[in-house]
Amino acid sequence: MQANSRAVNSSQAWTHPRLPELVRRHLAEPWRKPVAPFNREAFAALEQRLAAEPRSLVLDSFCGTGQSTALLAARYPNHLVVGVDKSAQRLQRHAGGEFDNYLLLRAECEGIWQLLLERGCTVDHHYLLYPNPWPKPGHVQRRIHGHASLPLLLQLGGRVELRSNWQLYVEEFGLAMTLAGRQGRIERVSGDPPLTLFEEKYRKSGHPLWRYRG
Repeated sequence: MQANSRAVNSSQAWTHPRLPELVRRHLAEPWRKPVAPFNREAFAALEQRLAAEPRSLVLDSFCGTGQSTALLAARYPNHLVVGVDKSAQRLQRHAGGEFDNYLLLRAECEGIWQLLLERGCTVDHHYLLYPNPWPKPGHVQRRIHGHASLPLLLQLGGRVELRSNWQLYVEEFGLAMTLAGRQGRIERVSGDPPLTLFEEKYRKSGHPLWRYRG
């Protein structure tokens, strides 16, 4: 893999000034987007798996190729690790894993989050590893912490870990979680083996990597 990834370039130098307003608004308003049929079809596969093999859940949202999902399955052998990504092309690049306690779903993350909550499910751990940071200031509402689906993420519970090579993105996520009453910690990622292809590339490119845990 070539180590030529560019650092995130943004005209935004500080946490977005509208973020507190957006978080408070989203926390006060219920999520209203209807669940798309293809999300329900994907979720049916998860329900079948849980019916045959009930386990506590680890969620790997925006899982890309599913490399991280397979690695997390090895880390949590007693859980079912569910990787979710909306790109069929990325998921088709999955190379497989040593353990079989994981499932990859081609779906929108917020749709799966909503369906899990409707089923009464929560998760023990929730990973958000290098989703698109949307670095333009005008795209703040597309970032996880500025998106209207943030309350769904919060209701799923569990230990949350978000990673990025853009420190500001992680700081914004930490701010949003604090505003929502969730305490966590922001730190540099060092020493851990890479979980995703993005993380491997960023490390080889010399980028500092950051994570939120809470």
